[in-house]
Amino acid sequence: MKIAITGGTGFVGKELTRLFHSSGHMVYILTRSPKRSTANTKYVQWLKNGAQPEKQLEGVDAIINLAGTSINDGRWTKEQKRAIYDSRMEATEEVLRIIGKLTKKPRVLINASAIGVYAPSDVVTYTEASRDFGKDFLARTVIDWEKLADHAKHHGVRVAYGRFGIVLGKKEGALPLMSLPYKLFVGGTVGSGKQWLSWIHVKDVARAIQFAMENEAIEGPFNVTAPQPKQMKDFGLGIAEVLHKPHWLPVPSFAMKALLGEKSQLVLTGQRVLPTVLEREGFQFQYPDLKSALADIYK
Repeated sequence: MKIAITGGTGFVGKELTRLFHSSGHMVYILTRSPKRSTANTKYVQWLKNGAQPEKQLEGVDAIINLAGTSINDGRWTKEQKRAIYDSRMEATEEVLRIIGKLTKKPRVLINASAIGVYAPSDVVTYTEASRDFGKDFLARTVIDWEKLADHAKHHGVRVAYGRFGIVLGKKEGALPLMSLPYKLFVGGTVGSGKQWLSWIHVKDVARAIQFAMENEAIEGPFNVTAPQPKQMKDFGLGIAEVLHKPHWLPVPSFAMKALLGEKSQLVLTGQRVLPTVLEREGFQFQYPDLKSALADIYK
C-alpha cells in the first residue's frame, strides 16, 4: 500500500513508519522540512507557501493524520494553547484540501484524537459509545478536531479517529518524565493517586492504527488504550517495581498546580477508558498489562 503520514517524524509517527516498512508498504511523510527520500520512504513538503503535496500523493491508499503541536511541551500559556489548537486544525484542513484535489481518493483517513475528550472521573468507565465529554480546553480541542476530520466523508473516504491514551515509550512521550523521580529515588504517588491512567505501549499504538486502517468495520472513534488501565498510585508502583526503586514520596496536588498550572490536569485527573472497538474487531494487544509493557520498555 501507499500510505501518507502527517506528523511522521514524531513519537508515534516514527514507530508507525517502522511498522509499515516491515509490512512492505511505501510511506509518504508530509513535512515542512523534507529529507532525502529512500526506497520505501518519500518525504513530501507541505504547509509551506507554494507547496503542492497533492501532486506527489496521487494514488495513496490511506492517510494517517498525526500532526499537531505536542501538549507536553511547556506550560499551557494562552499562546501555547492557541498553538496546540491551531496546529491541529490547520493540518487537518490541509489534509482535507489534499483529499479534495486527488483524482483517486484514499480509502481511509485515520485521524489522531485523544481520550481527553471524555470528562475526568475516578468512577466512570468510558467506551466509544460514551457521550459524557469534558468541557475543558483539551476536550474542546478534541471535539473540534474530530468534527473537522469527519468532513473527509464528503469525499467518500472512511474516517476513523483513534483516541490515544497515555503513550508509553522509553525516550519520548510521558513516561520519561513520570519515571524520572523514581530514578532519583524520590518517586511516589502524584495527587490523590485515585485518578485513572489509560495507557498504551507505543508499539501497540502503531499496530492499532494499522489494524484500523485495514479493517473497514472501524469507523468513527476507537479508543487506543490498553485493556487494563491503572490508577495513578498503582501506575507509580508498577514503575517502581520494574526499575527496582522506592515508591514513597507523595507529590501533593497543589505542588503540581504550582509547577504546571492548567497543564497539571494531565496528571491530576484522568479517565478509565476501554478499547471496546478494537477488542470487538479482534485486535490482539502485544502488551495488554502494565508490567509487560514496562518490562519491554526498560529491558
